[in-house]
Amino acid sequence: MPLQDLTPQLRTRLNRMERAVGWFVFLATALLLFGFGYYLYHTAERQGWFVIKAPFFTFVRTSDGLHVGDSVVMMGFPVGQITRIHAMPPGDKHNVLVEFEVRDNYFRYIWTGGSYVKVNNAGFLNQRQLEVTRATNGYAICVTQPVTLFTNLDELAQDVAAEPGHWQLSQEVFDEKSNLVFRAYEMLDASNLEEIAALKPAGIYAYNNAVNRNHVVAAWDGRYHHYKIFKPGDQTAYLRAVEATPISDQVQAMVTQVQTALPVFLALTNRLAIVLDNAANATSNLNSTIVAVQPLATNFADISAQLREPGGLTRWALGTNSQLQLESALTNANTLLASADTNLNQLTVDIGATLENLAGITGSLKTQVLANSNLLGHVSKIIVDTDDFVQGLKRHWLLRSAFKKEAPAKPESDTHGGPPGGPVTPLHSPRAGDSL
Repeated sequence: MPLQDLTPQLRTRLNRMERAVGWFVFLATALLLFGFGYYLYHTAERQGWFVIKAPFFTFVRTSDGLHVGDSVVMMGFPVGQITRIHAMPPGDKHNVLVEFEVRDNYFRYIWTGGSYVKVNNAGFLNQRQLEVTRATNGYAICVTQPVTLFTNLDELAQDVAAEPGHWQLSQEVFDEKSNLVFRAYEMLDASNLEEIAALKPAGIYAYNNAVNRNHVVAAWDGRYHHYKIFKPGDQTAYLRAVEATPISDQVQAMVTQVQTALPVFLALTNRLAIVLDNAANATSNLNSTIVAVQPLATNFADISAQLREPGGLTRWALGTNSQLQLESALTNANTLLASADTNLNQLTVDIGATLENLAGITGSLKTQVLANSNLLGHVSKIIVDTDDFVQGLKRHWLLRSAFKKEAPAKPESDTHGGPPGGPVTPLHSPRAGDSL
């Protein structure tokens, strides 16, 4: 339907719809462009498109596990990426050239006093990664201050005089004996310029610390002890590489070691099998022994059960009638002890009576002795007369044979020194002299 055939109301509504659609398309396009711009900005920030990047290179033995675009890390942070991997020409002492970039501000940690590249293993699939170590002393390897070579020291003296406190050395200065006189970064003034001029150097590298560039302009060259000014086509700053042993080489060494140790392991397993067979045989023999010992254990259990019963030890040692015999023996012993106790008591009473009678006799004897003081003399005389009588009977011819004794082997004297069988000196009471 042509537009002129529409009513004014429809044409008004159609114009409003066209304007709304136009605004929608415009806003959608603006949002799309904004999102695309934000993506580009974020990608540029992530890739470091707007920051200063310092170029470096190193040499490695092999390019295994390294690829262009891989991240370069420092202290665990991604600080750059690999830009080029190239094989060196034939006859060169190095194998593979690896070039990489480090973003600002991380390249300012890379100094001559200890920075190097570590080629680390990054996985089990032969992946590797570059890690740059930071240093805390020495000189910054890459700088953004433009370095100038002054062959005319008068020109440098004029610049130092025009801008005092801004010019610094970009090299190390040695004397004729190769002794270090001035270090890099030392501030230049009229006095030390005169000392440097006295050494007659071919030229002086210096920089103005008030001037900075948005790219790296020079790198330290340790061979010549000064900063090398970058020119188009020049190589980048050099860092030595320390490579870890690749995982594949470690796995190969491990496989070789396993192959070497495998015969020993197999021999050990064979010995272990023999030991297990011996253990099985010993176990079977032990089972036979246990079966043979089982009756003995049963008998021992029966004996121990009998011994646990009251009187079991006595019955087991002396027989089944031992208890009755022992009880009878104990009864007889008790009876014997009772009768012995009774008899002992009676014997004690009798002995006491006898002792009392003996005490009475001795008491009466004592009384008589005390009453008659010549009693002992009469008793002694009776004993002497009896002895004379007996000696006379011994000498009588009729009774001599009854008292005959065997002659001794050797004659011995008696206690009084007289001949044996001699007369015995009679004993007299101390009171016998008084009676006689």
